[in-house]
Amino acid sequence: MQLETINNYVYGQWLPGSDKFAQLLDASSGEEIGQTSTHGLSFKDALEYARKTGNPGLRKLTFHERGRCLKSLALHLLKHKEKYYQLSYCTGATKVDGWVDIEGGIGNLFVYASKGRREMPDLPYYVDGKTEGLSKGGSFVGQHICTPLAGCAVHINAFNFPVWGMLEKLAVNFLAGVPAIVKPATLTSYLTQAVVKDIIDSKILPEGALQILCGSAGDLLGHVQSQDIVTFTGSASTGQMLKAHPQIMKESVRFNMEADSLNCSILGPDATPDTAEFKIFIKEVAKEMTIKAGQKCTAIRRAIVPENLMEDVSQALKERLGKTTIGDPRRDDVRMGPLASKDQLHEVREKIEELSKYAELVMDGRADFEVIGASRDNGFFMAPTLLVCERPFENDIVHSVEAFGPVSTLFPYKTTQEAIDLANKGGGSLVGSLVSADKNFSKDIVLGTANHHGRLLILNERCAKESTGHGSPMPQLVHGGPGRAGGGEEMGGIRGIHHYMQRTALQGDPTTLSYICERHLPGADRPESERHPFTKHFEEIKIGETLTTHKRTVTETDIVNFANLSWDHFYAHTDETSLEGTLFESRVAHGYFVISMAAGLFVHAAKGPVLANYGLDELRFTKPVYVGATLGVKLTAKEKIDQEDREDETPRGIVKWQVDVTDDEGENVALATILTLVAKKGE
Repeated sequence: MQLETINNYVYGQWLPGSDKFAQLLDASSGEEIGQTSTHGLSFKDALEYARKTGNPGLRKLTFHERGRCLKSLALHLLKHKEKYYQLSYCTGATKVDGWVDIEGGIGNLFVYASKGRREMPDLPYYVDGKTEGLSKGGSFVGQHICTPLAGCAVHINAFNFPVWGMLEKLAVNFLAGVPAIVKPATLTSYLTQAVVKDIIDSKILPEGALQILCGSAGDLLGHVQSQDIVTFTGSASTGQMLKAHPQIMKESVRFNMEADSLNCSILGPDATPDTAEFKIFIKEVAKEMTIKAGQKCTAIRRAIVPENLMEDVSQALKERLGKTTIGDPRRDDVRMGPLASKDQLHEVREKIEELSKYAELVMDGRADFEVIGASRDNGFFMAPTLLVCERPFENDIVHSVEAFGPVSTLFPYKTTQEAIDLANKGGGSLVGSLVSADKNFSKDIVLGTANHHGRLLILNERCAKESTGHGSPMPQLVHGGPGRAGGGEEMGGIRGIHHYMQRTALQGDPTTLSYICERHLPGADRPESERHPFTKHFEEIKIGETLTTHKRTVTETDIVNFANLSWDHFYAHTDETSLEGTLFESRVAHGYFVISMAAGLFVHAAKGPVLANYGLDELRFTKPVYVGATLGVKLTAKEKIDQEDREDETPRGIVKWQVDVTDDEGENVALATILTLVAKKGE
């Protein structure tokens, strides 16, 4: 496949570098497929373009609007996925490898599109947590909000996942409202650039939301500012160097590092060769060694095995790995492609040589092996390599040297504590896994290793068929790890967006803060609605407007009837002779009767804009209600959430209502938030 010069997209245009071109090679054949350079581009101007053009365009969109953009983008990219697969083969990726990278990356867009529309407010900012009372009288309160940073996210990505590595970060920063400059590894930048070109051509994102640099980063970090964010994925040594950049230190720029780590998988002592768990372990270790030719920051580098099962595991792995077909990844009969480059192949060979001084080579991937449909001399191929270290506590080098390829080492352990200690000797990992059906062993391992790992997979026969596997980070869960793994964290569902936002503590009177936050806060003014709020359409309802209902007295008959209707015959409602020594003075009304009665007081009976009761949140019963208590309700519009219009449904939104039920002493007996679907008035 012949490609032209791979251009960069900066300050709204596609531009080539002026010289110092890097040659891009097909990993299977070693043939040149293109060239790229960033020489002559102004990185300072690129950052300014993102801040002044891209940032305002994204910031003004609400989370829901950003979520809809992500969904449209995901659908658009899926239409072009076959083109990406063809380019992916050039990186050495098989069809399965490409699926993880390409469709896995697009899947991240879908996940964050959904989370933005379902879990975030229809606002450009986020109201974080509950209101904090700061004064005795309630006139001075505090509330946290999160607003998008006014800068640019700079993503410096690794070569191994040119699509997923980009999209898993972009999904989050776009949803947060921050533009990005993507700096993919030059080695595989042609695939990343193809995806970016389709994103730009789609015009789904605001202008300036995305730029790409397909060569050297040059002095890019020398121009970052305090409102920018830098993320890095790659080797720990390079990440540490970038993290210590003088400009990052001077400006206190947020820096998130996700570094390669010596991840482990632990086989439980219960998982003998006759168990399903033993087979699961062998399959998982072999898969992590061969997917992407082992070039994964989450791959299993250290397999920790009960001492008495070492020979069984070694033989089973050799047998399974020996069946791995190696060659041109375009072929259906090939299960593992080449490494990404000649330099990568050379480096992995050197690391194997270093490890072999402290561990025995039981499978040497540098030896002769068959290559299908390609040439060993021209491509960058290596076979799976397996080592055994019999004395892992005496040789720390095996816990610090990583061969970033199809390489793993087996370690024996005698006790659970030894397994824990070996896992933690990695110095901090992105992921660890354990395969066991023993719940006690699993709990001990988790509690002993969680502080050294960003993610732990507990695998057994119960979940193996549906498990996404040891090496697959999920957008709903955090990705990152302590120590050697970089000390960073990304994704994690909604948690991830906070890395691109500033949390600010607001202090003031609750009415003013309610207006700012577009949410009714405790203690804010509650003006009486001029008519029943359930007669109003979605657009007409104002945050804070309140309905004060008439009152009703609770009778003993109410309690008896509700007990018979609900079948709730708890003694406090039905047997006054059993109340001695309890919390109650006399027969008490059911809490659910109280909230049902409240609904009867505030519901408007006639047909109107309220389409349905959508749910009930945060229900609390704060004081017993006895026979003779007279109750009333204040119903306050707390928050409004717009919904997308759909062809087959009435245009509508969700309104959250604060329900305060009080007794004749003016004290709260119940608190709740109810949700209603309310029709829009429309044109």
